[in-house]
Amino acid sequence: MRDKKQWDERYEQDNLPWDTGHPDTHLVRTVSSWPKLAGNLLEIGCGTGTNSIWLAEQGFQVTGLDISSSAIGIAKERAAEKGVDCRFLVEDFLNSPVGNAPFTFVFDRGCFHSTVGEEGRAKFVDRVASCLDRDGLWFSLMGNSDEVVEGEGPPRLSATEIATRVESAFEILKLESCLLESRSPVPPRFWQCLLRVREG
Repeated sequence: MRDKKQWDERYEQDNLPWDTGHPDTHLVRTVSSWPKLAGNLLEIGCGTGTNSIWLAEQGFQVTGLDISSSAIGIAKERAAEKGVDCRFLVEDFLNSPVGNAPFTFVFDRGCFHSTVGEEGRAKFVDRVASCLDRDGLWFSLMGNSDEVVEGEGPPRLSATEIATRVESAFEILKLESCLLESRSPVPPRFWQCLLRVREG
């Protein structure tokens, strides 16, 4: 995973192929298909705030975290312009206390797959589970290793790797291949994964 300085540089240079300026279609469909979803929500790696702002507009009380202060600065400006109440924080999800927990819903678009190594991913899963309310949901978009591409791109995981890592703490409700909206000419193939926390 990149460090804070590298992420700040990417946001300052607008080197953000994943940032389309529109809420993620898969997130919109998931939230729309669960009409009882409401309450306290956490977005991990909220970037410039596009998804957090949309979620707040749907009635969630949103906390957005990102390691990049440049990204959070943009997110706060956008929320203020739209008159939307979101709580945006510069935090490292893996190593900082998460305020406002427990949450009913956690969303990340490409953070879980960016966590390095088995130990890091295990910690990520445990952290998400620990900050969710009973029956809380986690929706994650993860790079899909079924797609073989040359050159750089998002980290990629297999369905087996995902299931092996999450099933001790989560029930998998949906694990489907999808194409992620992107500013790149060819959209990358991802997994959309909806999980429900298991009772402890």
